[in-house]
Amino acid sequence: MTQAPATPRRSARRHDREIITLALPAFGSLVAEPLFVMVDSAVIGHLGTPQLAGLGVAAALLTTAVSVFVFLAYATTAAVARRVGAGDLPAAIRQGMDGIWLALLLGAAVIAAVLPTAPALVELFGASGTAAPYATTYLRISALGIPAMLVVLAATGVLRGLQDTRTPLYVAIGGFTANAALNIGLVYGAGLGIAGSAWGTVIAQCAMAAVYLVVVVRGARRHGASLRPDAAGIRAGAQAGVPLLVRTLSLRTVLMIATAVAARLGDAEIAAHQIVLTLWSLLAFALDAIAIAGQAIIGRYLGAGDRDGARAACRRMVQWGIASGVALGILVVAARPLFIPLFTSDPAVRGPLLTTLLVVALTQPVSGIVFILDGVLMGAGDGPYLAWAMLVTLALFVPAALAVPALGGGLTALWWAMALMMTVRMLTLWLRARSGRWIVTGAFR
Repeated sequence: MTQAPATPRRSARRHDREIITLALPAFGSLVAEPLFVMVDSAVIGHLGTPQLAGLGVAAALLTTAVSVFVFLAYATTAAVARRVGAGDLPAAIRQGMDGIWLALLLGAAVIAAVLPTAPALVELFGASGTAAPYATTYLRISALGIPAMLVVLAATGVLRGLQDTRTPLYVAIGGFTANAALNIGLVYGAGLGIAGSAWGTVIAQCAMAAVYLVVVVRGARRHGASLRPDAAGIRAGAQAGVPLLVRTLSLRTVLMIATAVAARLGDAEIAAHQIVLTLWSLLAFALDAIAIAGQAIIGRYLGAGDRDGARAACRRMVQWGIASGVALGILVVAARPLFIPLFTSDPAVRGPLLTTLLVVALTQPVSGIVFILDGVLMGAGDGPYLAWAMLVTLALFVPAALAVPALGGGLTALWWAMALMMTVRMLTLWLRARSGRWIVTGAFR
């Protein structure tokens, strides 16, 4: 009895199952990561304002240092997924090990750079005289955990490429729980103060990295993959990561410029901007979870040589992105009366918030398309195009943002400039997706 050909509806249901299976655990692990800083803030906040201010500066530096290397997760996901699609699991895990070795090398380099320059970095970020010693202490101790943090990024990419987003979720939950317990025990039980919080985070991150390494090493032994560092593989991973690094730095620059412009608009505007940016980042987690699923699924289809499957998956995920963006936009508008009082009771801050959140809500469908196509092109290994597209976006955003204070605009005008930035990103990514040039099949791009 012959099997009935796949109908468009049946194909869509299959893609939906894949997306949900990968995206839901990915969302959980994405949300778990910021909770590390929240726990540290909650624990240290009871020590005093200088300690909390010191944590704020040190955490910003650490987040920047680690986030610029997020390509370790993105590039590894795409490379591993391609080899999975090609049916070569040993090569997939071997590629993952190269990513982990690269993470260790980069982590060692960051430690060497941060430890001697910690006081200067803290001063550069504008820490006050009372907060600077605490920031320096936290930064120097936490820097020792950066190699583990980068290993976590790379190993997460390995498992995502293997179509496993559940293990990263479980590890993230375990790491968050351990971090909370260690912080309370070392800060208050052992009386180590802010240093105890830093050591707690380092220990938790190292434990997470150890769990990941056990999982990956077991997979390598099961499939006969070598664990030794391969210079060519590490070099290839670094080369694939450079364009994604340029993309990430460009996006970071956009956010930094937006914050700098908001600061020039006044205290109420910068306060409102930080609240809006917090919400915008939270919404991004939901959309990024679908993008992560896209990286893994697209890489697997291209590795298997299935052009039609890759195109169909891309179309379905874009539909998911639009629908999710519409739903999130409606949620933002409906939740404004509940959301705003959680953060401020100042009428001067509430005014800009009300109108700016409407801009954020209106642009969520655009953001949905951007995040999905970003994930699709990452899964295809199309890093060079992503880098150039983000540089073009940055070049158009800068004059638009700088014109806001010059023309007497307020926070809402600044976020319309952010909407312009997302629209430009959408257009550049859509043109690339429509061209089909990203569809390069095989185990290697």
